[in-house]
Amino acid sequence: MLKRGRDYRETYDGFRWEVPRLYNIGVDVCDRHAGDASRLALIHHDEGTDTVVEYSFRRLREMSNRLANALTGLGIARGDRVGIVLPQSPGTAVAHLAVYKMGAVAVPLSCLFGPGALEYRLRHSGASLVVVDEAGLSKVESIEDRLPSLRHVVTVSSRRCGDVHSFDDLLERGDEQFTPAPTDADDPALLIYTSGTTGSPKGALHAHRALLGHLPGVEFSNNFLPQAGDRFWSPADWAWIAGLMDVLLSAWHHGLPVVVDPPGKFDPERAFHLMARHDVRNALIPPSALKMMRDVREPRQRYSFDLRTVFSGGEPLGAEVLEWGEESLGVTINEVYGQTEVNMVVGSCHEVMEIRPGSMGRPMPGHEVAVIRKDGSRAPAEEIGEIAVRSPDPVMLLEYWNDPQATEDKFIGDWARTGDMARVDDEGYFWFMGREDDLIISSGYRIGPSEVEDSILRHPGVSMAAVVGVPHEVRGEIVKAFVKLKPGVRASGELVEAIREMVRVNLAAHEYPREIEFVDSLPMTTTGKIIRRELRERGEAPR
Repeated sequence: MLKRGRDYRETYDGFRWEVPRLYNIGVDVCDRHAGDASRLALIHHDEGTDTVVEYSFRRLREMSNRLANALTGLGIARGDRVGIVLPQSPGTAVAHLAVYKMGAVAVPLSCLFGPGALEYRLRHSGASLVVVDEAGLSKVESIEDRLPSLRHVVTVSSRRCGDVHSFDDLLERGDEQFTPAPTDADDPALLIYTSGTTGSPKGALHAHRALLGHLPGVEFSNNFLPQAGDRFWSPADWAWIAGLMDVLLSAWHHGLPVVVDPPGKFDPERAFHLMARHDVRNALIPPSALKMMRDVREPRQRYSFDLRTVFSGGEPLGAEVLEWGEESLGVTINEVYGQTEVNMVVGSCHEVMEIRPGSMGRPMPGHEVAVIRKDGSRAPAEEIGEIAVRSPDPVMLLEYWNDPQATEDKFIGDWARTGDMARVDDEGYFWFMGREDDLIISSGYRIGPSEVEDSILRHPGVSMAAVVGVPHEVRGEIVKAFVKLKPGVRASGELVEAIREMVRVNLAAHEYPREIEFVDSLPMTTTGKIIRRELRERGEAPR
């Protein structure tokens, strides 16, 4: 467990990794807490029926043992890949626990994926079994003949057809006593696909130790866990590493309860209602969701929530969202940075360090992070380079699944490259500049989209903004902004000029958006990241 020092430096320097040789995620996050029959693990709020069902760690141990025995009976063995295409739900949690205990490999996949996206990932992973809901069952049925490795389909749906197995029937059939596989900490546990903001999604294979690698970052960004009354919630899908590792499994490592968010499109009003009704104290909320929550009127007056911590990552927050968080959420939002392959490695903890708006924070305890040049050498302060993490590191992927070239390209010497560009100031704070492909080169100036977007968000009429570079005959590229306005705000030439002037004043003359396009929505991945590639293509198209 991370120990709090007097300040950031003492906290960082005082941390030491303790990774045992044998370690199993399922045993650690569930079975270890099941001795106390009343210890609460999961609070499931079914929005459709407005009912709440609570699950203890003991109940989850029994359910996951039953499922593990049943899957073993179907021939699923250690090392087999098991696709899990389910929303946040008790069944999703049970499936993950069972797979980890068996020594199999979980392959979480988003329910938002269409048949083509599912086919690519299930075929590429060589999944032997997949667990789906009713919508997922229809998708899998349409592609099943193109999945040669898939032997079994399990559904949580009441619909029965052909050789599909019922999740509930498997639970009823399986014995509640199960001996977990004696997995090594370096044994594979999780195959999670990147969001594919650039190129085809790659399968990042993680070991059981990856959860231990996440813990210091989660503890740091939540102002040191656990504390009395801590209770987690996040709208982040468990199909992605943030929702799964940063919330569900990290909270359960500490024996803390997690509130299950009902599936569906994110509703900022419902988010406040959920946090108030279920006494949520700790929340991971992506930047895109926070920006939507800014449009809710007087949340602290209308909802009686009492948050202790909020942390956020995936896209830069910016000063505007930080200021709103202090006023409307009652907390200082701690920003975190990482990626599917090597997560929670930079961030902030306002209790032991100064929060600098616009900065990602400093390296998390346990991780050596730097900005490097193309030759792998460290870049000096204020020079823009690529964010890299020193290996070995418990949080780091084992490899890209079936892609040795991508695995080799991920590293330069001992550094794992992220593809994200940043600069580091004299005090070790990281300032995100964007993906390497997102940097804008205009008249010789290197412009990071994040700080321009943050400046645009300061306009009271702006809800969301995304900035890209588009070709220009003289300047090479110019800055173009795609802007979503708040409800009731009308686009106009005057508004365009006001936004441009705001950026000129706050940043620099060469950074203001020479083109502004007002849009109803922005293209995003299922993890809430802006897909700037699509915006660049739109900006380059003839108008």
